[in-house]
Amino acid sequence: MAGLIGSLVVSTSADAAGLIRDAEIEALIRDYAKPILTAAGLGSHNVQIHIVNDRNFNAFVVDGQNMFMHAGALIMAETPNQVIGVIAHETGHITGGHLARLRTQISKAKSAALMLQLLGLAAMAGGAIAGAPGMGQLGMGAAFGGTDAAMRSVLAYRQTEESSADQAAMVFLNATKQSGRGMLETFDVLAEKLRGIQGINPYLMTHPLPKQRIEQLRELVVSSPYYDNKDPPALQFRHDLIRAKLSGFLDKPEVAFNRYPATDTSLAAVYARAIATYRQSGVQVAMPLLDQLIAAQPNWPYFYELKGQFLFESGKGATAIEPLRKAVELAPNEPLIRIMLAQALIGTNNAKYLDEAIRNLRTALARERSSAMGYRQLASAYARKAELAHASGAKRQFMAEASLASAEAYFYEGRLSLAKQQAKRAKEGLPNGTPNWIRADDILAFEIPQHN
Repeated sequence: MAGLIGSLVVSTSADAAGLIRDAEIEALIRDYAKPILTAAGLGSHNVQIHIVNDRNFNAFVVDGQNMFMHAGALIMAETPNQVIGVIAHETGHITGGHLARLRTQISKAKSAALMLQLLGLAAMAGGAIAGAPGMGQLGMGAAFGGTDAAMRSVLAYRQTEESSADQAAMVFLNATKQSGRGMLETFDVLAEKLRGIQGINPYLMTHPLPKQRIEQLRELVVSSPYYDNKDPPALQFRHDLIRAKLSGFLDKPEVAFNRYPATDTSLAAVYARAIATYRQSGVQVAMPLLDQLIAAQPNWPYFYELKGQFLFESGKGATAIEPLRKAVELAPNEPLIRIMLAQALIGTNNAKYLDEAIRNLRTALARERSSAMGYRQLASAYARKAELAHASGAKRQFMAEASLASAEAYFYEGRLSLAKQQAKRAKEGLPNGTPNWIRADDILAFEIPQHN
């Protein structure tokens, strides 16, 4: 199930706190990560960084291609360098082969709950560990049960791997001429919290911070020739914007207003207040703030995207089209914005927009191949085309395209039975051997791999 929250999409499931999808945030994270991944030799490995809808500071990797970072890490990080340091450290785990060895170590403990905790998934599977006084220890005790000895054993193992990841991170940061100061600042803050709070943050649990490790990292960071290098102002500006955006969407409006008061005239503050105002009072009250943002940065696509999204959500789909078109014009390679534009076009129920919607969806899905939402919109557009078609051949073709798009949506939602039903219908209406026919056949033939 996917819920749209402004320009952020939060995907939820029964066992996850949810993943945030947002074009602006993802573009910035890609820019943070690309030099690090290239320096690590992972530039061609298609490592994806996912944002978890959780306010704790946490980040973790689960395999060689997926890194997870909590929204709380982005909100708490005051500089790009602090986030880049976390990415460099997690990349060190990937290149060090720590994940496979950790799984071997965990298997000796024979505890699924322990494994979830150590891989940093506890906050997704069972809620945040840190909380009201006393609740942190209660959560850990309930999860670990009688595995204290195993926990100590694996944590001792993790400390060695953490130091190794720190060293690798500094290699990557030095190779890209970036300071390790942000990574050190982050760990210093977390170490201070470890001493000063009752509950334990998931990152502290999965990334032990003994004093010796902090001092070793400090020595590496301070001795770097790039220690005094600062983040470029343009990067800091973008970082400030996404922090404000996350606060506007994830905090209660009154909290966002307190964090970004009217006396703060920065664009980041106006951004946060615009979002919080929309959530509290609606689009008409928020519109002057949105227009203020656009007037200040007329070439920033995400301000147009936000305006279009708010208008669409408020039942003003036709009015949303122009700002979303402008956003696509300024950021043509952002598939999430194209999907949003297509949604607005289809939502007008005006047939003249169908072909434009389909073009945008096809372009978006070439990049965002697993977007169930995108395929749902594509199915809707083709179904509408089929309703309007006069020739039986065209009607049959459009219905087949709609069925294939529905099959793709079900497939990426994990609803395989429904995906196969739609794929069967699609095959019956598609020319034999064409790429779409082959894709429908692939879905029909797909079986979930069985693991012994």
